[in-house]
Amino acid sequence: MRFDHVLVVGAGQMGSGIAQVAAASGRRVSLHDSAGGAVERGLAAIERSLTKLHEKGGPEPGAVLARIEPAADLVPADLMIEAVVEDAAVKADLFRRADAALPPSGVLASNTSSIPITSLAAATARPDRVIGMHFFNPVPVLQLVEVIRGLETSDETATAILELARDFGKTPAEARDLPGFVSNRILMPFINEAAYALLEGLAAPDDIDTIARLGFAHPMGPLALADLIGLDTCVAIMEVLHAGLGDPKYAPCPLLRQYVQAGRLGRKAGRGFYGYD
Repeated sequence: MRFDHVLVVGAGQMGSGIAQVAAASGRRVSLHDSAGGAVERGLAAIERSLTKLHEKGGPEPGAVLARIEPAADLVPADLMIEAVVEDAAVKADLFRRADAALPPSGVLASNTSSIPITSLAAATARPDRVIGMHFFNPVPVLQLVEVIRGLETSDETATAILELARDFGKTPAEARDLPGFVSNRILMPFINEAAYALLEGLAAPDDIDTIARLGFAHPMGPLALADLIGLDTCVAIMEVLHAGLGDPKYAPCPLLRQYVQAGRLGRKAGRGFYGYD
């Protein structure tokens, strides 16, 4: 399989990062987002990211940006990587439409952090060519790509996507198609317990994060990390874990739910566990 043309759907934090690394690998990239102005904002974020990396010896920003073109709708491509909202119904609808838009040889990949790949594959007529490619934020910097096979994902598709991840300069690791895969099966309960520690008054947010950073040698504390991910995304992932695994330990902390209800979604909203300019 060759992936010379990549369609990235979703121009937010994750989608713009995925478009950047795909273009930096020498590929033609089409970037689509149905929200007004989202692609323009995504391209501006890519330019800022490339400029910072160029100052540290990275590629010339103009050369990478020239390989990314805005797309008003889904377009035929060798590979689609979606990075839309973490909502199973929204993703399934996108996969139905992409199944019609891409050629039969095309592969459909999801950047979902928790939704079963098999359920997305069931929305298409090509379940053997559906796979998970879970990147990590910030995409241009972090090396890991969690690769998840659905029930019917072919060996050919999996092998090609593992090779593509390496070509992007990433390190792929395979996980089974169970709720949360590996990364969020471990990470989200950690964040959830930190939220409970705050709810129960065990410590202030900065002290909770300091204990995690210095005590566990983590680069970022769990509450600051939740703000970076987005508290709404954290709640959505916890709900997938809770529903899929049926264990009450995966139920989102009430404080997380309350912050989301209040619009305190983290960095993208200017306020979460912490305030941001």
